[in-house]
Amino acid sequence: MKKGTTIAILLLIIIAIVLYPLITIQDSEFGGADGEAENVIAELNPNYEPWAESFIEPPGGETESLLFALQAAFGAGIIGLGFGYFIGRRKPIEEK
Repeated sequence: MKKGTTIAILLLIIIAIVLYPLITIQDSEFGGADGEAENVIAELNPNYEPWAESFIEPPGGETESLLFALQAAFGAGIIGLGFGYFIGRRKPIEEK
């Protein structure tokens, strides 16, 4: 199989994986773990008072999503840097 065909098939598979949940799950609110934890704590102990608060409260959901995406991109960059470093260390230095 040609490299271009393989890439096209992989892209179609990725697009299908991304679109499947968006099409099949209708009228669903995607909540985070923080909201679920608050609900469980409220059920277990209704008198619970949080003992810590956030330093900075983002002004909206979009800002919170941006900060999460930046954190994920930074982490992926660090992981990629580590892989590149270790793979580069294994290759012999080619002299010109």
